[in-house]
Amino acid sequence: MAYWIKIDYERSKYLIDLDRITAFSCQSNKRLTFWLPNSSQPIILHKQSCEYEYQLVLEYIKDKIEINYLPNDEFWVQIMYDRHEWFINLNCISTFAFEPNGRITFWLPDSTKDIIISPNIDPEAYKKVVEFITTVTGYPLP
Repeated sequence: MAYWIKIDYERSKYLIDLDRITAFSCQSNKRLTFWLPNSSQPIILHKQSCEYEYQLVLEYIKDKIEINYLPNDEFWVQIMYDRHEWFINLNCISTFAFEPNGRITFWLPDSTKDIIISPNIDPEAYKKVVEFITTVTGYPLP
């Protein structure tokens, strides 16, 4: 089921199905970023300038993270990386790279951004990512 919102952004009006967004990034300065599907174009919402739309997207994210089991093969994880709080649907990730030091790198679809997660920086999220990789691919990580 689609979750459509309307956003006025850079002199254009966008109708966006949030269920098609694969990752969101939140910064401490109250800036929320996501990328349009099949595009590398970011939409950046500021709490001060787009308060209503900002709150709609934030509520959508909170609903996705709080639900443990989601339909449509969604597996959302919350990761702290590069001074941002990321909310990512791991089922949309197509490549994971595992380094000898334990770090895992993956690339967000619809953007040029890579995410690097370490067991030392965010152990809870790291554990969820490893469990996801093992369950979905069938390959255990060393």
